Formats: sequence, structure tokens, C-alpha cells
Amino acid sequence: MEYKIKNDMGTIYISEEVMLKVVGYAALESYGIVAMSSKRAKDGIVEWLGRENLSKGVQIRLVEDMIDVDLFIVVEYGISVTAVCTAIKEVVKYKLESMTGVKVRNVNITVEGIRV
Repeated sequence: MEYKIKNDMGTIYISEEVMLKVVGYAALESYGIVAMSSKRAKDGIVEWLGRENLSKGVQIRLVEDMIDVDLFIVVEYGISVTAVCTAIKEVVKYKLESMTGVKVRNVNITVEGIRV
């Protein structure tokens, strides 16, 4: 999937991989998040991903002219999960919209684990 932005001078194409990385880096900038995770639906095993595999903890879907973002994260023990998720939603939406010009409809977060 590519996102297209058309203007008077032409068309800009932004690849899905670029958008996935923007979301991943924005999420990891937030306080309280320890790692991104990738859930293999087949067997329910959760993998913790480093910075080199950020895009595997993120899914995006194009809905009309907007994007829905799904994040799978691991948070730090002792921190309010709701506060962390609220902050991540705001940062991800702001960064993705300001860096790519795409409008974000929803940011959905699944907390896959807590690390001490």
C-alpha cells in the first residue's frame, strides 16, 4: 500500500514501510514503552522487537482517505498503562500527520506484556 498526496505540482507517493517506521519511532519516543512486540496469531507467541524491526509491531490500514494504526507494545512495570497509551496515541497521530501529511482516524494499542 502506498499513500498518495496530490497537489498542483504533481503526486507524492509514501510507501507503507516509511509510514510504519514513522509510527514505530514515534511510539518508542514515548515514556513508559519498553518495546514493540509482534504477535504470531497462529500460536499466540509474542516476540519482542528491537529498533531494527519496528514495523513488525505496527499495522496500518487505509480507510477512505484516512489511516487506522494498530500498535502492539510492551510497557514498563509500575507505570499507568492508560497514561502511557494516551501519550502514545497523541504522539503517533501528531508525528504521522506532520511528517507525512496523512490524516489519522484511529490509533489502537494492544499491550502485549509488562517488563520489570
